[in-house]
Amino acid sequence: MKAAITTTAKYLPDNILSNHDLELMLETNDEWIRSRTGISERRILKDPEKATSYMCGEVARQLLEKRQISADEIDLIIVATMTPDMLFPSTACLVQSIIGATKAWAFDLNAACSGFIFALNTASRFIECGAHKKIMVIGADKMSSVIDYTDRSTAILFGDGAGGVILEPSKGEEYGILDSRMYSDGENGKHHLLMTGGGSLNPASHETVDKRMHYICQDGRQVFKSAVISMAEVAAEIMSRNNLKAEDIDYLVPHQANQRIITATAERMGLDDTKVVSNVARYGNTTAGTIPICLAELDEEQKLHSGSNLVLVSFGAGYTWGGIYLKWQ
Repeated sequence: MKAAITTTAKYLPDNILSNHDLELMLETNDEWIRSRTGISERRILKDPEKATSYMCGEVARQLLEKRQISADEIDLIIVATMTPDMLFPSTACLVQSIIGATKAWAFDLNAACSGFIFALNTASRFIECGAHKKIMVIGADKMSSVIDYTDRSTAILFGDGAGGVILEPSKGEEYGILDSRMYSDGENGKHHLLMTGGGSLNPASHETVDKRMHYICQDGRQVFKSAVISMAEVAAEIMSRNNLKAEDIDYLVPHQANQRIITATAERMGLDDTKVVSNVARYGNTTAGTIPICLAELDEEQKLHSGSNLVLVSFGAGYTWGGIYLKWQ
């Protein structure tokens, strides 16, 4: 039994933070940002009373409506996020409450930008073994809550957003998630992309706030280099393991970190631009939200059909990275 995506949905806040807006806040300009990242604007959830669970809830409601099922039919909710509303309870439990999925169990998964594909891979195992029939997988982050808008190296990159899917048993073994490869490298990753404050090592205090330890910290050059290599290599590995040629792939759905990383991955796979999904210019890096948002947009634009071959690849803090090969049903 394979696990297949049967429904997609996305949520992006209405408020737009453009490169020109950032010019008023930072020593930067539109041309500099676009030439290095491909980003023109990003969405920001400005309401201080709304957090990651709000965006997830909007996605979850859409998923139920599109699939025309009740919340009682959901067996499991997995939320991939690195910006939970709070350390506990989990954001997934908050989503369960929002939609009234009283029969579902729920948990969060944190693999940063790789969170959605890690969660999708995890959920697929519950389908494959027959434990569950309907699983909601959501990737979402309110990155504006952990961004220092005086730090040019990170402020230009990230936005807020959420996307999600319902995963169910496929109609046949030739459809659904057919292969996956997941990796982590804590030895190298622990130094270059992190948030040092707020955990048990450095709990919140006047000192951690004064030292700005509750904001994301990134060695951009090192992360860029590692992401280019890892995403390209796992994409090539997925192709090799499944005897896929460039002409066999309908769409590469990469994590939307940086247009240069996306281009490098596509070149390694031998794909032209028409087969590469990119919305980084409009949304920036929504971390765990990027891939499900891309899937939802492909679905909305009716670009997916039964038999479409998709390769999903991502890279994130940890380091974490991975790839998934699925055939749309």
